[in-house]
Amino acid sequence: MLKMDRRSLKSQEAIKKAIIELMSEKSFDDITIQDIADKANVNRRTIYLHYIDKFDLLDKLIENHINELKIICEVEAETDTVEGNVTWFRYFERNYSFFSAMLASKGAPFFRNRFLEFVTEDIKNGWDMFENKDRGITEDILVQFISPAYVGIVEWWFINGMPYPPDVMGKQVGILLENNLS
Repeated sequence: MLKMDRRSLKSQEAIKKAIIELMSEKSFDDITIQDIADKANVNRRTIYLHYIDKFDLLDKLIENHINELKIICEVEAETDTVEGNVTWFRYFERNYSFFSAMLASKGAPFFRNRFLEFVTEDIKNGWDMFENKDRGITEDILVQFISPAYVGIVEWWFINGMPYPPDVMGKQVGILLENNLS
């Protein structure tokens, strides 16, 4: 049983890696299950054992990364904004293949929207916005200003080949956020 679980996990990892690699080469719409199977060196049936179709595979892959970011948010909830951003950018760097395929290509516009939703919810639920009420900025407008800017800077970082290390990006973005949130 343990041997089968390891083999199953190994197949799933190969399948996930294959779709990410394929998305860096061509549009998601042009990727077939056979392409994924060939790249992962598995049978098509193996893919269907784990996923309904390529959309299910992509959805599960995206949700896995969103869940990892949620965990980072929970762990970082007690630290300041700058350090939380550094942790996020380190996570982005560790998962470069995934995020560059999702953000730097036109392969998965769904991910950008899902990522924007996540960032928006994270800001609404975890960031103290009340300091801005003195300046007359409503929370809704501030959230709509900050969320796309955050996603945009992450996109820019990947599109430009991560021109700055994660620590620099995290600190710079943290300063921008602090300047706009306080």
